[in-house]
Amino acid sequence: MRTKHTESTVFGALLTMAAGCIDAHSYLLHGQVFAGLQTGNLILLGVRLGQGEVLQSARYVVSLLAFICGTLVIRVLQRLPRLREHEPLRRRLVLAYEATLLLIIAAIGGMLPDVAVIALLSFTAAAELQEFRRLEGNPFTPLMMTGNLRSMTVSAFDAILYHDASAKRRVRAMVGVLAGFTIGALLMTAISPYLHNAGLIVPAIILVIAMTLAFLDHDD
Repeated sequence: MRTKHTESTVFGALLTMAAGCIDAHSYLLHGQVFAGLQTGNLILLGVRLGQGEVLQSARYVVSLLAFICGTLVIRVLQRLPRLREHEPLRRRLVLAYEATLLLIIAAIGGMLPDVAVIALLSFTAAAELQEFRRLEGNPFTPLMMTGNLRSMTVSAFDAILYHDASAKRRVRAMVGVLAGFTIGALLMTAISPYLHNAGLIVPAIILVIAMTLAFLDHDD
């Protein structure tokens, strides 16, 4: 069975590269809050509260709530009859939606307080996590790399010791998405001092490139 373009390694690497860009941007420029990595935000929330910094902890709560809202928006889209039945169309719409929101934030982010930008970025980042959850036929997440790292490790074990061909493919896929995430974070770190909020144009462009792959998948 042919792998869908929106479940290919290249597509997954593009998603994680965009996610790495967004999380690095929010962390570096907007108060050390992650847009998509909510596990990190929960840890930082606990640390801040433990240190008695209640006001400073509010930004993490904002990110968490915005992420929940963003997830619910995509879930509503997934439940619409036409979009539920036509996955390729829905996936293209989700990519366009996320890229458009990033461009809007890039344009107006400089006029907004950090907490508002954090909310918008977290709302936006939720889209790809809710919509894209399979890679090469296997579960994956474009935002949180812990599960992908575990999958790579187990697959490498099976590939080396048991010569499992499917495990070898999973290793290549997981290496691709982990590298994509790291490259995205590195790229945003390099350009943020110069472009500031305009740097969000970069992950928007990456998502547009991913959308061209999504157009190669056709509705049944």
